[in-house]
Amino acid sequence: MTELPDRVVGDARTSDFGWSVLTDLTDIGNRMAGSTGERRGAERVVEAFEDAGLRNAGLDEFEIPGWWRGESSLAVSGAVERHHENSHEVIALPGTPSGEATAPLVDVGDGTDEAFAAAGDELEGAVAMASSRTPDSHDRWIHRMEKYVAAAERGAVGFVFRNHIEGALPPTGEIGYHNRPGPIPAVGVSKEVGERLARLAADGNEDGPTVSLDVDCRNEPTTSVNAVAEVGPDTEEAVYLTAHVDAHDVSDGANDNGAGSALVAEVGRLLATVEDDLDTRVRLVTFGSEEIGLWGAYHTAETTPEEEIACVVNLDGACSSRNLRVGTNGFGGMRAVFEGVADAFDASLTTGETISPHGDQWAFVQEGIPAVMASTTSDQSGRGWGHTHADTLDKLDSRDLREVATLVTAAVYRFATGEVEAEHRSRESVRDAIDEGYVEELKTGGRWPYEE
Repeated sequence: MTELPDRVVGDARTSDFGWSVLTDLTDIGNRMAGSTGERRGAERVVEAFEDAGLRNAGLDEFEIPGWWRGESSLAVSGAVERHHENSHEVIALPGTPSGEATAPLVDVGDGTDEAFAAAGDELEGAVAMASSRTPDSHDRWIHRMEKYVAAAERGAVGFVFRNHIEGALPPTGEIGYHNRPGPIPAVGVSKEVGERLARLAADGNEDGPTVSLDVDCRNEPTTSVNAVAEVGPDTEEAVYLTAHVDAHDVSDGANDNGAGSALVAEVGRLLATVEDDLDTRVRLVTFGSEEIGLWGAYHTAETTPEEEIACVVNLDGACSSRNLRVGTNGFGGMRAVFEGVADAFDASLTTGETISPHGDQWAFVQEGIPAVMASTTSDQSGRGWGHTHADTLDKLDSRDLREVATLVTAAVYRFATGEVEAEHRSRESVRDAIDEGYVEELKTGGRWPYEE
């Protein structure tokens, strides 16, 4: 068994390098896809790559369908009249079109298939509202995109996404249509605003609310960048360690995903200290534009020959705790490596086998390339502070970052020293293994990558 040398473990457990990179990324502020801040974030990662002694550090530019936020408001009429226009109450969701909609409000609770079915014809011509929560009884996380698509497909003229985390924190996030913009205006509202709306829309309230959405935004082409570097021997095949550097404009993007980008730089630095041990090149990439459709990951997947990618370890939301979770997408060889690392370090690890289309690893998984997503778990449902104003540095702990850096470095070290071969799969076998719910979501949003 190839073990990470003790001196590297000691370095990882005492290093301030990754935390310094993370701090600088959060202090940039707005790192929205296609923005000046996103490019500054990528440049900071390149600087970290260079400081770590990695080679071929630089930027890789590509085109994206950009989105710029304007002002949004939500007015309520009926038994209670209110007007919400402040950013702590209501914000537009990226990918939404500009537009207005005035209609009765229909609350579909957690936005499950059952809840939408129960609403029936009431959704036709209405504004649908769904919570960001996924009920504990559900067998998988229900993404915001699914709820938006379900509302639009059932005839809704507007969509309201209400947070389930208190603190006057409206959630943001891409609405999921590949051919942007989406068909109906969409906003996120805070838990507090959402609870009021849900109460007013409850059964038995004869004077249920009518809501008026007013969304101003721009959907225009622009460019984004990936930050790249390499460590190890100059082999044709490479182990990829990735994260995304962009973040939603309403937050500092600390855990989602400044921490992931900082970890990529830190793991690269640690691997550089044992470069002579590596049998396979390690390519480090922090993607741009993950939050609006995985554009940086798709750019890499589409411009890199499949045979040059041994496997992909993607980091996203990996600093909320020291409890590592690896979504394996059914690649058992990669799961075994992480299980071996967890055993060696007596570390907490949970794994999931479900093939998930959410996260940069999906751009590779859909092609049969072995790819996993590593994150950390907490007690909060869904993203917790993520995609809100509250995704800030003070929520994180440098000791958690060091622990995750140690575990990920040990795993990538094993992949790059040839201990375990991650086997590629056919596109057909991946397609056939995707859960029915995700198949429906991808098809209705225009993101299904397979021919029928």
